[in-house]
Amino acid sequence: MSPSKILFFLCILFIAGVFLESVIKIPQIFVWGILIFGILLIFASVFFKKISFVFGFCVLFLIFGILRSQITKFNIANDRLSKYNGKGQFVMTGIISSEPDVRDAYQKIKVRVGESTVLTTINKYPEYKYLDKIKLTGKLEAPGENEDGTFSGSYRNYLMKDHIYSVMGFPKIELVSQKHDYGVFSWIYEKILFFKQKIRASIEHSFLPPQSSILEGTILGDNGAMTNDLKTKLNITGLRHIIAVSGTHVVILSAIVMSLLLAMGFSRGKAFYIAVFFIFIYIILTGLPPSGVRAGIMGGLYLLAQKFGRQTMGPRVIVMACAVMLLVNPLLLLYDVGFQLSFLAVIGLIYLEPLIKRIIKVFTKEKAENLIGIISTTFAAQIFTLPVMVYNFGNISFVAPITNLLVLPIVEWLMILGFLVSIIGIFSNTLGWILSIPCWFLLTYFVKVIDYFSQPWAMKTFQNVHWIWLVVLYFVIIFGTRFLNKKYNQNFV
Repeated sequence: MSPSKILFFLCILFIAGVFLESVIKIPQIFVWGILIFGILLIFASVFFKKISFVFGFCVLFLIFGILRSQITKFNIANDRLSKYNGKGQFVMTGIISSEPDVRDAYQKIKVRVGESTVLTTINKYPEYKYLDKIKLTGKLEAPGENEDGTFSGSYRNYLMKDHIYSVMGFPKIELVSQKHDYGVFSWIYEKILFFKQKIRASIEHSFLPPQSSILEGTILGDNGAMTNDLKTKLNITGLRHIIAVSGTHVVILSAIVMSLLLAMGFSRGKAFYIAVFFIFIYIILTGLPPSGVRAGIMGGLYLLAQKFGRQTMGPRVIVMACAVMLLVNPLLLLYDVGFQLSFLAVIGLIYLEPLIKRIIKVFTKEKAENLIGIISTTFAAQIFTLPVMVYNFGNISFVAPITNLLVLPIVEWLMILGFLVSIIGIFSNTLGWILSIPCWFLLTYFVKVIDYFSQPWAMKTFQNVHWIWLVVLYFVIIFGTRFLNKKYNQNFV
């Protein structure tokens, strides 16, 4: 067995350990017992050749995953600030640790207090900025289970993955200082956010809603200016992933950019570097949110898998990266839907996309290579992510395959033109407005597709989807994909 394959299986066992401790509480006596058993296996392999040392290390990595999750649970239980949840008025002073999330009538800000973070809901005005020091007086509460209302899962767990265990609603707020103590990263991040604000203002000057809010969502990952009606239409048509910094979004965009560059005659090596640079710029302009960074990592890994051969090293690299991210934050596995979707989308593109492309080519001509790439990419990613989408959000769009085929071909040009128009518009409003005309046509086409297909019959809502359906659907998908890979003589690991 090669070293890379051994490392692959060790990472799988680590992920399995994280999963086991996430769904069931494993007593310490069992953990230490299995740990000792793994150490004994390693020692036994020295004296007995029939026993491979790999078995012992597999046991150790399984325990390592369990212990990593237990350490995280211990830190959550001993968070200093959360001990004041539900205990009346509380006064605290902290630093705004990320870009404020501005909505229609209010804004949400993350306030760093010592080693803890509090999610605070305040009025839309006055405006606050990253690194502002503020004083809050209000009631700390534990996050509720369904406060956010955007998905059927636990809102408490959704915040927990970002190490937020306390919320404060509409407190008395006082600006203490705007004199920032810069670290290198803080200085860079603030400048990125400043540039992002300039791009947002340029977009809003050149376009009116809903075109402006769609473009902001597409190139900046901003949903704050988007109306609830538009969000509903995007959900019905299955196009919400385009207006978000999600793993699926970045992975699909990566695949489309790679396909277009190859179709334009670039070598695979050059196309890889251009596509990675494209992702890098995109994630920076979204403000480097944790979800965007993780999505960028998965998109980059997909491109890396293509560069080195997606049926060979690709799956191993992705699983190893998944293990590293869970080592940093094991809560991502169950509580971060974006992490799950990005991982599944990449797996779908590695294993299923070549098969779909081969099937489509039977009925089409070689001249349609670019369109075939977009179709196969879209269907592969959506098939592998659909069960998780239905389980977490309870919705399935019947028109999503059609709307994605109609919209995805223009997304890359929409992003390129949107970047160009918004950046030029920062320096010249008139020139930005003139150059916005072709982008306006693309956005208007996008809006027409949404309006035409966002009919009540186009989406089915499921209430309280049981996890057993998730298991069944993925069993069918994995079995079917494995069968097709064997039929066409492709390696599955």
